[in-house]
Amino acid sequence: MAWFLEAEELVVTLAPVVVYWVYSGMYEVLLRRTTVLDKYRLHSTRDEETKNIASRKDVVKGVLLQQAIQVTISVAVLKAIESGPDANHSGVVPAAALVNAARTCTGGSTRGTTVAAPYAFAAQYGHPVDAVLTETLSGAAAYVASGMSPRTAAAFFVFATVKGVDDHCGVAAPWNPLHALFANNTAYHDVHHQRGGGRRNFSQPFFVVWDRVLGTHAAHDVVQRPGDGAGLEVRVVNKDQN
Repeated sequence: MAWFLEAEELVVTLAPVVVYWVYSGMYEVLLRRTTVLDKYRLHSTRDEETKNIASRKDVVKGVLLQQAIQVTISVAVLKAIESGPDANHSGVVPAAALVNAARTCTGGSTRGTTVAAPYAFAAQYGHPVDAVLTETLSGAAAYVASGMSPRTAAAFFVFATVKGVDDHCGVAAPWNPLHALFANNTAYHDVHHQRGGGRRNFSQPFFVVWDRVLGTHAAHDVVQRPGDGAGLEVRVVNKDQN
């Protein structure tokens, strides 16, 4: 694809995808091959096996399909602008950024809630139509309103990708700086994935403002998980209060 796109276009289009799989893959290795993070896990391996409707294979296939659709749209927009009568390279990379914005906020759809014990690589697991219509449009609006440069956009989308993966990693490590900086973190979003929590804690990936404004905010506590001697769990404080 390198010959098909300019270097800057390539970075904006593919960097978030590469970072997504590298970062989620890091969590996957640590959780499945070591015990380093076990005491911070919000769900046991048994939870993954018994609570998740979507299998790991389904999630991987769903995410790859969604990313393929978004990359295809991004490349199509790029080439359309380049081949147009008023082709202007300065507008090409921002166009890719508009589509790339869609990747930063996916995971809150009804399909995403079929993963009750989230995998890190399930951050972008959602219905493709929902992603294109909802996340693409909202991401485009955010990008246009911010006035970011292409390089700033690429850096932001990569950071947002890391944040989205972290929100779905199921590991509430106290030394994680993202958990200290943002109230919207893996414990907060875990409420959304719990049984009966699909109408709570929608906001992602950074702040919780809209959940508070719209009355969908659910307060929660992170406590020691009983029974297996290790790990944590998220409990909603009061489902009837915002």
